[in-house]
Amino acid sequence: MQTHSPDTTSPKTARRKAPATSVRFLLMLFLLAAGLLPLFAAEPVDLMVSAGTVVTMNAQREVIRNAAIAVKDGRIVAVGPRTRLDFLYTPKQRLDRPDAILTPGLINTHAHAAMSLLRGIADDKKLQDWLTNYIFPAEKKNVTSEFVRAGTRLAVLEMMLGGTTTYVDMYYFEDHVAEVTRDAGMRAVLGETIIGFPAPDNETPERALAFTERFIQSFKGDELITPAVAPHALYTNSPETLKAARALADKYGVPLIIHVSETKKENDDSVAKNGLTPARYLASIGAIARRTIFAHGVWLTSEDIAAIAPLHVGVAHCPSSNMKLASGAAPVTAMLAAGLSVGLGTDGPAGSNNDFDLMEEMDLAAKLAKVTSLDPQALPAAKVFEMATILGAKSIGMDGSIGSLEPGKRADFITVDTTAPHAVPAHDPYSMLVYSLKASDVRDVVIEGHFTIRDRAPMTIDAAATIAEAGKWRIRIDASLR
Repeated sequence: MQTHSPDTTSPKTARRKAPATSVRFLLMLFLLAAGLLPLFAAEPVDLMVSAGTVVTMNAQREVIRNAAIAVKDGRIVAVGPRTRLDFLYTPKQRLDRPDAILTPGLINTHAHAAMSLLRGIADDKKLQDWLTNYIFPAEKKNVTSEFVRAGTRLAVLEMMLGGTTTYVDMYYFEDHVAEVTRDAGMRAVLGETIIGFPAPDNETPERALAFTERFIQSFKGDELITPAVAPHALYTNSPETLKAARALADKYGVPLIIHVSETKKENDDSVAKNGLTPARYLASIGAIARRTIFAHGVWLTSEDIAAIAPLHVGVAHCPSSNMKLASGAAPVTAMLAAGLSVGLGTDGPAGSNNDFDLMEEMDLAAKLAKVTSLDPQALPAAKVFEMATILGAKSIGMDGSIGSLEPGKRADFITVDTTAPHAVPAHDPYSMLVYSLKASDVRDVVIEGHFTIRDRAPMTIDAAATIAEAGKWRIRIDASLR
């Protein structure tokens, strides 16, 4: 049986650290009762942020009112009632958001960041028509390392402003994607596309595999960047390439990202050619790595789900993309019932979605599940928020370090303002986060203990320059398509 092997802090480490806060608090109460409180020295921390409500997404799914989070050296030291943390810690920097909900950062489990520059060039098409007749030709004419840097910077800016703190990417020139992402202070799992025809940066799958290995060696162990292996799909790669990709991923213990069962045509073609659906064919040839992320999985059958569940495959559910391309509705509730870890993804913005708004994906994921099942109780808000946070982290093998607010985990969190008319009154935080609040309500973003967005202002990216640069690329791209 294959299992995830997260490459960062384990939940056991987080649990071991948790009692220290309680011990310090009990000591403080004892000293207070004995009249010796002046002898108590509060522990210095780098940052403390308080909020009207903190949604932890820990194992108990605690929601704490009037709470705070303390951070030191990029890690969470404590989460709990504000009055308690005020006694225990002295922060170098403090931020109070009494009218906000503080949550773990959102995790986008499938994206093509640099395609932000191709936003809207080919809407309202079927997937194969969209790819073959519009996207692949546009990429051939325009995609360079400079294109990728500009597009990634624009995408990262959009994602962070919307509360995303980690994203999973599959594209070209991923070394440049990594540099831009790291410079912006954002976390990402990045996979170089391996595809069976000449790509903008590697002419053959063999060269793409060699590039990927060098990329992994360069970024393995990076605090923010997790390198990955990313064969595009079964239908764009040979069995030999797919098996080589799996071997490379397992050699270095990194994720493997692949599009699987996105359309009915893909499933039908695989059955006609191989006698098996894409998922079961990949399993049959040994192309599923120890840490594998299936993007989409719209047409996974019950047999597929049963076959991959023991392999602990993560699935990236992309409701906007699947609806916009009329690909279908993924069997999310069946996947979850089988124990699969399902996260949320935006996909790319070049016609399959058009934005990187994970708040919108939460809302659509819940409603799509309800309307297709005719069951209003299908995929409730709390479960959808799990998919955007801790379950999304599990789907990419990183739940030991991100996805919830717990001592020992990386300090990735956001505050979401609740003062707008559509946010009042705030009865249930999960309902608010999934059905009412918008990306524009995100006020602050902290990644690895550092502000990347503060009071809606980007701290690590020059927004005006980024948007101006994208405007120049629009002119070049439009001219290339005439």
